[in-house]
Amino acid sequence: MQEFLFTLFRACFAVLCTLGICLLDVDALACGRDTDCRIGERVYRVVLPPAATSPAPRRAVIFVHGYMGTAKNVLRNKDLVAVATKHGAAFVAAQAVGIEWNVPGVPSVDATAGVDELKYFDRVAADLKQRFSIRRKDIIVAGFSSGAMMVWHLACHRGDTFAGFVAFSGTFWKPLPKSCPLDSINLIHYHGKSDTIVPIHGRQIKDGFQGDVYEAMALLVRAGKFGAAQLQNQSGLDCKQRENASGNVLELCLFAGGHELRASYLERAWRKLLPKHK
Repeated sequence: MQEFLFTLFRACFAVLCTLGICLLDVDALACGRDTDCRIGERVYRVVLPPAATSPAPRRAVIFVHGYMGTAKNVLRNKDLVAVATKHGAAFVAAQAVGIEWNVPGVPSVDATAGVDELKYFDRVAADLKQRFSIRRKDIIVAGFSSGAMMVWHLACHRGDTFAGFVAFSGTFWKPLPKSCPLDSINLIHYHGKSDTIVPIHGRQIKDGFQGDVYEAMALLVRAGKFGAAQLQNQSGLDCKQRENASGNVLELCLFAGGHELRASYLERAWRKLLPKHK
């Protein structure tokens, strides 16, 4: 339906242009699965749930692609997108400027000078509020591989402004932050035990070094004053979950596998994180 309405709008707009009353660029107004949502010089894409499911989505998943990825390709993963849309939520695909997210420690040849990723995600969240009335506290941010490294950076510095974060197979680049300034963080990290692309303890990539997942988790334990770990094993996952006095959740889940992204794990994270922010 969304694609049909946009096609109809474009056709009507073209007629108006032939009459000399074309006032705006139609591509600047378009925003969806097949067309970029523009926020200044940056973009993102969004898939809205069917109108019958939710005429006005109030929740969202922002997904952060991996190295050399694109928002367009992320949206080709139907199972991933459905995690949000079947619950009446929007699925948002973020887009890096270059081939990599510009976070501390990224290999120098992949960095993009002058790019402020925290500002970009602030603007995406603000745009979702303006366009769709979706609040930050009703958004979880998830990412895979180097996209997960972006998620960890965002959680450290914006942890109190989103409902939660889900990282798949990636954490901070080294050196890890000495501390995270926020204690209100909900984060679930999934990692394959036999991952050789981003091993649990990290490895060198060009002139950069991937961080150690256990060290990253320990950093958040201290920042959020999380308690002792409790086993949460289920569905092939070996999980250790911690909570703090504010009810925030910090969980590390390992699975038998390599460098993988599984939609079922995002679904699990959705059910654990978003019900806390109705």
